[in-house]
Amino acid sequence: MYKELIQDKNFSRLLTEVAKKENVTSQTLTQRIERGECVITLNKIKKIQRTCAIGKGLTTKVNVNIGTSTDKKNLATELKKLKLSVELGADTVMDLSIGGNLKKIRKAIIENSPIPVGTVPIYEAAVRAQKMRGSFLKMEKDEIFDILEEQARDGVDFFTIHCGINTRSLNVFLKHPRILDVVSRGGAILINWMKKNKRENPLYEYFDEA
Repeated sequence: MYKELIQDKNFSRLLTEVAKKENVTSQTLTQRIERGECVITLNKIKKIQRTCAIGKGLTTKVNVNIGTSTDKKNLATELKKLKLSVELGADTVMDLSIGGNLKKIRKAIIENSPIPVGTVPIYEAAVRAQKMRGSFLKMEKDEIFDILEEQARDGVDFFTIHCGINTRSLNVFLKHPRILDVVSRGGAILINWMKKNKRENPLYEYFDEA
């Protein structure tokens, strides 16, 4: 798929621009992308003013997390955070919203962002299951992937996907408790879901579908 993409004139021009910005050759950047060492965070359905490449041999990038909570759901506030993040030089921003109209908030952030926007899809899957069935523990595998696709169609440029935990590693964690509990919200959601439902992490088991 990537080999088809690099034949596109617009993408080729973008690649040259990003390589120059990173002080590497287009060939070097292309090879690193093909090897899975670098990525360009870009959804093809929208235009980014400040394109960002991340990975081996490239400059360090700064990501800023914004988003609503269950008790603070003001979209205007999140757009102010976005504006300030861009003004202060952020390379990317992530919408971690869990309160309010998540789709509306996400689309507004995407539409107003000149830099790549990322999300953590498991958050919305958990929120949706909580509203529909009374508990995020009743979340279904297909809902997770449906939300991934929906967010991609909305223009999200990159995702945080919690696929690093599986039943094998979870069993090790349970036998040898950590000094600190799980500090990742998405990780905690999945671990509790796996324990309750006695099932493999869908994002690990069906990784190729993502």
